[in-house]
Amino acid sequence: MFFDSWSGLLRVVVLGLCAYAALVLLLRASGKRTLAKMNAFDLVVTVALGSTLATVLLSSGVALAEGVLGLGVLVGAQFAVAWVSVRSRPFRKAVKSTPTLLARQGRVLERSLREQRVSRSEVLQAVRAQGIGGLDQVAAVVLETDGTFSVIPVSAAGDLSAFEDVADEVRESSP
Repeated sequence: MFFDSWSGLLRVVVLGLCAYAALVLLLRASGKRTLAKMNAFDLVVTVALGSTLATVLLSSGVALAEGVLGLGVLVGAQFAVAWVSVRSRPFRKAVKSTPTLLARQGRVLERSLREQRVSRSEVLQAVRAQGIGGLDQVAAVVLETDGTFSVIPVSAAGDLSAFEDVADEVRESSP
């Protein structure tokens, strides 16, 4: 239970170093975008890479070559999806979500909260986390594609050009 054999430990060390080196090489070859957590799809790929690496390390039924191939398939799929997404708007819309406006000009948008399954208290927490004490000081709160909240204070709203992928109504009714 706590110790089976020295050969098992040696296997984990050798395979771990080899799989780690392979993963680093694959990630360097595929670029920075592969591990970026820009949306839910990216997060799933990152978790799957970690799970695959763990399986290679701890399962004696998985050979190093199979594990490295699995890592390569995930990295390749992520690269391909990102590459096509940049070049094809219909594909991008199919695989990626868009940011959602949750509050505007100090008012929480209840319909958006319901659609995104976010509570009012979660929006208020995000506002407080930015050091803002009142909704009247908030130009917008956006639920980003990676699940994070962006809180834009009125003092930093600018021309709202950063909202072009959120909703047309935001730009039309600037705070």
